[in-house]
Amino acid sequence: MRADRLLSLVLLLRHRGRMTAPELAAELEVSTRTVLRDVEALSTAGIPVYAERGRHGGFALLPGFSTDLTGLTPDEAVALLTSPARATSDALGLGSAFSSAIRKVVAAMPEGARVAATDAAGRVLVRRSGWLYEAAAPGSHLAVVQRAVLAGHRLRLGYRSREASLSGTGQPRERVIDPIGLVEAAGQWYLLALHDGADRTYRISRITTAEELAEPARRPSGVDLEELWERRRERFRATLPGVVVRVRVREERLAELAGTALYPIPDVPAPALDGWVEVDARFADLHHAAAVVWSLAPDVEALDPPEVISTLRTRARQVLAAHDHSEGDGGGGRTALR
Repeated sequence: MRADRLLSLVLLLRHRGRMTAPELAAELEVSTRTVLRDVEALSTAGIPVYAERGRHGGFALLPGFSTDLTGLTPDEAVALLTSPARATSDALGLGSAFSSAIRKVVAAMPEGARVAATDAAGRVLVRRSGWLYEAAAPGSHLAVVQRAVLAGHRLRLGYRSREASLSGTGQPRERVIDPIGLVEAAGQWYLLALHDGADRTYRISRITTAEELAEPARRPSGVDLEELWERRRERFRATLPGVVVRVRVREERLAELAGTALYPIPDVPAPALDGWVEVDARFADLHHAAAVVWSLAPDVEALDPPEVISTLRTRARQVLAAHDHSEGDGGGGRTALR
C-alpha cells in the first residue's frame, strides 16, 4: 500500500510540479505527517525530491528527473481523461483508485504528449446529468465538431433551434462560432462556444451542417470547462417558466424521476404499502414533463395538471394507432382506432 502511495507522490510532482505538503496530503488522502515521512523515504531511496521553504514553497523533483513511459498516444490519453468510467468508479466507491490510475498513466507520458493530451482533455467533459430529459439523438456532425474543438479552429454551423425542432418549422440558421469545449451529458453532446463574443451552447443533434475553418478559434485562456458548463446549465434553467406536476411513482423509480426533474424533489413522503409514492416534481414546461413521465411509464403516472395528462393520452392514442392491426389480416392492415 505504501509503495503505491510513494509512486503516486512521485507522479504527482512529475505532473504538477511544486506542491505543498497539505496539497499532497489532500490528493493522496493521508495526513501531512505521512506525506513528510514519505518524502523522507523517497529521498533516502535516491529519488531527487527537494523542499523549498517560504510562502510559495513546497516539494518538487529536480529538473530533468524522468519517469517517461511509452506506448500511450495522446488520443488514448484523452479517452482516459474524459472517460465516463470516472462516474462509474465513483458509484462503485472506486473514485480515488480511478483518479490515482489516471494520474499515474498521464504523468508518466513523455512531456510533449502529456501536454497535448491534458490540453485536449480540458476541452471535453463527460457528465451523467444533462439539461433536460430528451431522448438521445445521434449527432452526424460530431466528428467534424470534435476535430475543430481539439484543433482550436473556428466552425461554420447550420443550426436549428429548440423551438424550431419542437414545432417542426423554421429553417436552420448559419453562423461562424468559436468553439470552447464539448460536453457529453446524459447521452447528449453539447458544444460550448462563443458567437460574436456571446456565450452560446449548441446541441450537436440539432446541427444541420458543420465545416471546420482554418482560422484559429478565439478561445479564452484558462477556461474551466466544468465550471463553465454548470454556470450555463443553471442560467438556462433559470430562464424556463417551470411547471409543477403531481405524479405517482414506484419507489424504485423515484431516483430516476428526480434526476430528470428541473430541481430536486422536496418533501418526499414515505411510500405506501404497495410501494408507490406521490410527489410534486418541477419540470421546464409541459413538453418536458410529458416526455419524462412517458419515458418512465408505467412506473410513473401523472395526476395533475390536466394538460400533461391530455398530452400523454394523445401520444398513447397515436402509438396505439400506429400499432393497432386487425387480427384477421396477418398483421398487414390497420383498423380504425377504437
